[in-house]
Amino acid sequence: MSVFQFLLFIISIIVFVLFFKQLFSGAFPKRGVDFEATRDNEQISGMRPMDNSFSMSAPRQSRVDQLVSMADRAIENSDFIEADKALSSALILEKDNLDLLLKHGFVLINLDRLSEAKETYMELLDINSEEDMAHVSLANVLHKLDENELAIEHHKRAIELDSTYAPHYFNYANTLYYTKDSETALINYKKAFEVDSSLEEAERMIKKLS
Repeated sequence: MSVFQFLLFIISIIVFVLFFKQLFSGAFPKRGVDFEATRDNEQISGMRPMDNSFSMSAPRQSRVDQLVSMADRAIENSDFIEADKALSSALILEKDNLDLLLKHGFVLINLDRLSEAKETYMELLDINSEEDMAHVSLANVLHKLDENELAIEHHKRAIELDSTYAPHYFNYANTLYYTKDSETALINYKKAFEVDSSLEEAERMIKKLS
């Protein structure tokens, strides 16, 4: 073996030794690892980080509010059957809602379901006995049912609760007029007109009974 061949042999051995040393040292990337993160917030996976800001949607109208809106539109169109359906559904959800009961009573009157209207107003008064509009509404229903003595009691109670509301006197006067108590009716027509001079019908009845 020549000196040149001997040097090549030595060099080959050195190269193989260095190669295997690096191979088993762990310096090469391991299987399945592409790179290491150099910052705390740097991505390692291929997924985007979640955006923590969420868009806030506008507050949705509650189901009861939706049904009330439906009922109001139906009442405006004199569609009391649809109004009754909407309010009945709303009362299933909020059976003690005074506004719903008051409005439903009005709808029932327009459907000529007077006994049901009476029950509705009485139920309302069981919840709040000082609701003057419930008293006067019940009084008007009782008058239609020819229960005038009880109607008069509720008219008086409505006036006691709100003596500044002219229609209370006017409705009371109407009931009195139809029970042939023209004298007391005239007093209350005058009181209604005194409280609200825009009530032309009260003024007309004053002239008629004077």
